[in-house]
Amino acid sequence: MGIIKKMSSEGEYLYDPKLLNNLDWESIRGSLNPHITCTNPGEPWLLVRPLQLSDYSKGFLEILTQLTTVGNISYADFERQYQSMQKGGYYITVIEDTRTNTIIGAASLITEFKFIHGCGLRARLEDVVVNNTYRGKQLGKLIVLTVTLLARYLGCYKMTLDCKDHLIPFYKAIGYKLEPGNANSMTVRFDEVPKITSS
Repeated sequence: MGIIKKMSSEGEYLYDPKLLNNLDWESIRGSLNPHITCTNPGEPWLLVRPLQLSDYSKGFLEILTQLTTVGNISYADFERQYQSMQKGGYYITVIEDTRTNTIIGAASLITEFKFIHGCGLRARLEDVVVNNTYRGKQLGKLIVLTVTLLARYLGCYKMTLDCKDHLIPFYKAIGYKLEPGNANSMTVRFDEVPKITSS
């Protein structure tokens, strides 16, 4: 199934889907067997594309619950967050089963402007999830490699992620590394996060 235009019958995309046509899949050819790409995901009913507002009703939030706590998010909350992300730096990519119009996988690429590395652009991989019932089709690798190649295409100087220990072999198999002396991740969590409303 080919890549779609900036607008579809479902509305506007979070980012320009034409970006997905420019990814260098040849550079990682050995990572997927059989070789699949975001424009040829292995089944005619699979579609890899940017997030859309209509994905609220296609199970996007439900798929995230397989990863972590999501909370009770209204459509208005979803739309407000989506519009904030549309301002730039957010590349949430989803996999849709077009037979059921259901989101079955997702990953987020978040970019950050830096002064270091010649005013470089840094990337982070977040919120990677594939529906349990679709595992075994390389969709986890496909969604991660899609956003990784997108980060490279956008000119990011590096892409990092945090993951649970048992997932380290998965990420190592597709090119991620634990850098000696720099393989720590530290966190501070806030019990209560104030809700900011726009005026």
